Amino acid sequence: MMKNTLIIGCGLIGSSLLRAIAHQKISKKIFVYEKSKSNISKIKKLKLPCTIIKNFKTVIPKLDLIIFCTPMSEYEKIILKINNYLLPKTIITDVGSSKESSIALVKKKLKKGISWTSSHPISGSEVSGPEFGDSNLFLNKWCILIKEKNSNKKHLIFLSKFWKKIGSKVVKMDSKKHDAVFSMTSHLPHLIAYNLVKTATDFEKQKKYELIKFSAGGLRDFSRIAASNEVMWRDIFFNNQFNISKAIDLFIKNLRSFRKDINSKNNKSIIKKLLQTKKVRKKIIKLKQDINKPDFGRV
Repeated sequence: MMKNTLIIGCGLIGSSLLRAIAHQKISKKIFVYEKSKSNISKIKKLKLPCTIIKNFKTVIPKLDLIIFCTPMSEYEKIILKINNYLLPKTIITDVGSSKESSIALVKKKLKKGISWTSSHPISGSEVSGPEFGDSNLFLNKWCILIKEKNSNKKHLIFLSKFWKKIGSKVVKMDSKKHDAVFSMTSHLPHLIAYNLVKTATDFEKQKKYELIKFSAGGLRDFSRIAASNEVMWRDIFFNNQFNISKAIDLFIKNLRSFRKDINSKNNKSIIKKLLQTKKVRKKIIKLKQDINKPDFGRV
């Protein structure tokens, strides 16, 4: 058990970590730094087991663990606020969804002798705010720990145990591989969802049709993804721009191929594509990344 933990940013992920740490009794005391007055009010109403702090000076030197749960665009401001009070013993991690750019920023701004070991729990939702937090959010979900040549081994071991304690399956990866993998599995799908919903609304305006109320399962499911936090996703797109741009290029190439098959009514080619993609769904279910129920198990 740790003595003191600080969660910086207490939205969906931060409040879920707060609940999970308290539930598993991992830390004697949990501090929260949150700049949103609305979120602070919700934390108090929910009576979440934490102490809300307004400044860092007296708390930072006492901490065993600091977890950044803010949008990545906030990292620099916070690092500059806490730098003078940090001690080498303190373990610092974050939950950001892209790594190369944020790690480069951290190395540049964090004072010498302080370690930062990045994490990425693969869990979340389209909703945001402390009222949606769940102590089981990380249960049986992947958590990527970023391991580089200069990573602090003791901190890696500690964080691996920490994420496993709250239910995650831990795997280590370098930042370059991480950003390439998640540009395709997470970042591109979110970008497509945002663009598809925008395209549907543009179409509705052009044709003056009541399009949205006739949303079929496809548009409905994409709209859920597109309801995700806009600041967080702006930061992800900007921070992982190289990999996302390459993913977009590949997507456009395949989209053109589909268009060619449709226009030429190439039965053999399009059936082959559709069958290949069905195999991916079966693999996702086999790997227990989703459940094998119609309509995602909705009731």
